[in-house]
This record gives sequence, structure tokens and C-alpha cells, in this order.
Amino acid sequence: MLQGTPRKHGISCWGHAKRVYRQMPPSSREEDLAKNLVDALESVTVEQMQKFRDTYKKGLTGKQAVWAGKNYRGHRVLPYFILAELEKAGL
Repeated sequence: MLQGTPRKHGISCWGHAKRVYRQMPPSSREEDLAKNLVDALESVTVEQMQKFRDTYKKGLTGKQAVWAGKNYRGHRVLPYFILAELEKAGL
């Protein structure tokens, strides 16, 4: 049910939702699956979405977005010098 990524830079948010979904108890009931899906998607925080929205604006690749997410935890917006930082890191 949760296959693929909605956008290539949203890997972290999508990965989080998939992880949460997979931790839910298995079920074959359509109602349970739909509820689990909604709950998993709602588990993605606004901060996670904001950070990855900012990566879209800066034109980062998925690999670069993951690196930035790890190195700038707690930041809602990535710094203006992020591209120089990525170049230093070889990304």
C-alpha cells in the first residue's frame, strides 16, 4: 500500500511514514488498513515537512537532503550556505 516515493526529495518523510505503517499490527480488513495508512501519514511532523520543503527550494538531491537532515537537526530551514557545505562533504 505504501510503495514508491511521492517526491524524490521527500525520502525521509516518506520513509518515516512507511516505517510507522510497517510497525502497525497486520490486518486484512480494509478499514484497518485505511486507518493505519492515515495514522502513518499523520505521524510525519510539520518540522519534517518544512525541512524537506526547504530542500526543494534549494534544489538538493535526495542524498544531499538526507545529509543535510542529519547535520542540521532541529533546524526548520537549511542555512543559505548549505550548497558550500555539501560541496565540502563531496555531495
